[in-house]
Amino acid sequence: MDKNKKNVQDLKDVTIRFAGDSGDGMQLTGTQFSNTTAIVGNDLNTFPDYPAEIRAPAGTLYGVSGFQLHFSSSSIHTPGDSPDILIAMNPAALKINLKDVKKNAIIIINSDSFDGKNLKTAHYDSNPLEDGSLDGYQTFKVPITTLTANTLKDSKLSTKEVTRSKNFFALGLMYWMFNRPIEPTIEWLNSKFGKKPDILDANLKVLKAGYYFGETAELFTTRFSVAPAKLPKGTYKSISGNEATAIGLVAASELSGLPIFLGTYPITPASDILHYLSTYKNFGVKTFQAEDEISGVTAAIGAAYGGSLAITTTSGPGMALKTEAIGLAVITELPLVIINVQRGGPSTGLPTKTEQSDLLQAIYGRNGESPVCVIAASTPVDCFYMAIEAARLATKFMTPVVLLTDGFIANGSEPWRIPHVDELNKFEVKFETNPEGFYPYNRNDLLSRPWVKPGTPGLEHRIGGLEKANIFGNVSYDSENHHLMCNLRAQKIKNIQNEIPDAEVIGEHKGDLLVIGWGGTYGAITEAVANVRAQGVKVSQVHLKYLNPMPKNLGDILKGFKNVLVPELNLGQLSKILRIEYLVKTISYSKLKGLPFKSIELQNKILEIVGGGNGK
Repeated sequence: MDKNKKNVQDLKDVTIRFAGDSGDGMQLTGTQFSNTTAIVGNDLNTFPDYPAEIRAPAGTLYGVSGFQLHFSSSSIHTPGDSPDILIAMNPAALKINLKDVKKNAIIIINSDSFDGKNLKTAHYDSNPLEDGSLDGYQTFKVPITTLTANTLKDSKLSTKEVTRSKNFFALGLMYWMFNRPIEPTIEWLNSKFGKKPDILDANLKVLKAGYYFGETAELFTTRFSVAPAKLPKGTYKSISGNEATAIGLVAASELSGLPIFLGTYPITPASDILHYLSTYKNFGVKTFQAEDEISGVTAAIGAAYGGSLAITTTSGPGMALKTEAIGLAVITELPLVIINVQRGGPSTGLPTKTEQSDLLQAIYGRNGESPVCVIAASTPVDCFYMAIEAARLATKFMTPVVLLTDGFIANGSEPWRIPHVDELNKFEVKFETNPEGFYPYNRNDLLSRPWVKPGTPGLEHRIGGLEKANIFGNVSYDSENHHLMCNLRAQKIKNIQNEIPDAEVIGEHKGDLLVIGWGGTYGAITEAVANVRAQGVKVSQVHLKYLNPMPKNLGDILKGFKNVLVPELNLGQLSKILRIEYLVKTISYSKLKGLPFKSIELQNKILEIVGGGNGK
């Protein structure tokens, strides 16, 4: 019998976490493994988690970068609660992540990095590879740095460049362990480093060395196989929320016939939307990187006045800076899509960590009575569809629309079945061209005012930040007129209820417990509710995509339940709104750790409420 022959174990799903220094290439490694996994046909969900510092001091705990991937032969909704496999490139990565790893999980460690200096930097008093700290885990000590250096001993690269290639050794080893093809990464390397033959050759050699190390080393006796998922037929690609948002905006441009103008200022974690949109010049997309947030949004308002599909992107602190200008868009009644990729706050807060703390800011955070439409995406793929919806509502109701995403779904990825163009509904945008009877604040049945391109003959008009007279648009300080205009603008937003779908209840429509969420908590809530229902517990779920206004049937739904649980990555903002709007008692369940909910956390909370568990 061949002593190198490996057993193959079939698994339904696996959660892997790559972890190392911010300079170890863990995000790249995880992304490549995810893309290959998508090609294989598994359903997947990812969670990139990286430090705020561009390059934290090597070996420090706060400099650890991680990438978690959950992939399965069936449908999944989360990046997994706890890793089945941890790849730790240094002691800090092990120390930060070990608490999350399942008992008896596989831990693959770059043993070369566990020297005195790195152990001290990670605040270890003793070497965890020798002191029994890893008892209860399947630990594999692999000298990844040495093996990489040996593979490239004849390379022309510097020692630093050689060391930086070690992430491809880890990637190759994981490809072997999970029976993944290396060809997609080889193709990517050729496209990425085709003009840098020395770097290309080195990374190719190290990738293959990692793969064949798994095959030939007696260290590993088992490989794993995860069958493709039975997904609906179609063409798929792995897509992040930020990329899906950008593509959704391009699609909205095509569906409406309007040219896109993005006026923005880079801010984590929203910057990638700018990066992606800037590559679509062939679709007539215009991107403007302003000198600050205020310039970005006001440029977008100017583009809206000129007849463009106007977009501005930001995160929480930038949203705060844009508030006065958003009020300008409210009073001028111009269509503007504002995308807020939420992160931990307040102020600069946690720039690379996820949170849902901007809901109250989005709905109420402007001076005066400044109502805007607020919607939220729930998954990376949903960002595509909600970007289109934001553009549709903004142009139909001549209003700013805030689209809330968050760092978790913006940076995370999942398979996207690319829709055929016939599956997407066009939305007609009409500019006023008839001067007969025209006034800038004439309104249609929706209370939307006409949209006029500057320079249209006979349709010269005034808009601006001062209150305007109803219909005629002249500056007005009349108290009755101001009261009327405020009510008209508020009623226009309420009228959006007639354009959005009813809230959908998963489970019974009446009962003891309803779990209601919004945004990126969708996956964890859905998985938790499904697990509890599988145990015979009756619990229902509603997930909101429309937050201002909310669906017309929501009040009736809430009245049908004894308890309403509201999990949020904030201190209970949706919970407060539901109490105010519907006079319903809610149970707020908050988490503010810069991390998404784990489904087990929500599952335990549900069981605690219904009396089926201890809630620990």
